[in-house]
Amino acid sequence: MKGVILAGGLGKRLEPLTRITNKHLLPVYNKPMIYYPIQTLVEAGIKDILIVTGGAHAGEFLRLLGNGGEFGLKHINYTYQKGEGGIAEALGLAEHFVDNDKVVVVLGDNIIEKSIRQYVEDFEKQPKGAKILIKEVDDPERFGVPEIKGDKIINIEEKPKKPKSKYAVTGIYMYDARVFNIIKTLKPSGRGELEITDVINDYISRSEMTYSVLDGFWTDCGTHESLLKASNLIAEKER
Repeated sequence: MKGVILAGGLGKRLEPLTRITNKHLLPVYNKPMIYYPIQTLVEAGIKDILIVTGGAHAGEFLRLLGNGGEFGLKHINYTYQKGEGGIAEALGLAEHFVDNDKVVVVLGDNIIEKSIRQYVEDFEKQPKGAKILIKEVDDPERFGVPEIKGDKIINIEEKPKKPKSKYAVTGIYMYDARVFNIIKTLKPSGRGELEITDVINDYISRSEMTYSVLDGFWTDCGTHESLLKASNLIAEKER
């Protein structure tokens, strides 16, 4: 199983912090933000990792991480996303790296408390399709929101004004290799991006998607408030 970390984007909501560096290199308590998704994958047993970077500061990832020896890795792969074409576009750049394998995708600004190893092992046993992790949040309108009927998710709505549940789709996704064929069929949304929500809904329409509720805390770092929250959560965990 391969691992892909999406760490492109310009982080405009975090200006002026991101004016001279990539968002994913900002500190979250005592480590750069990018350390946490790498640790998430390594703790889940995934050692073959690609980082998708972007912007004017992409070279700083190589300076910081090298080949990943600090994480017990022998090698880290890198690729570059031009502009801001969305999460799905960024994932599409990993097709050659994934090479018909299954893949665990983590957004580079997602901070979690506990290991995802059990979820990954469950997905390995899944014959085909996709798996997402969801989490109850106070502000679901900031995220992709699942509509749940019985024990199934029947639809994902991106940043809805009236959320149909209190859950958010976390930035941890698991896909079989067909994800790249789906991405090639996508058209840009009103935001001008290829939406990962459309990818998930394709799997849902084929009854090929499973989900679990993520254990422990989870937050993104997309705003000043959530960046502070992430630092405080990690500080408390370290203590």
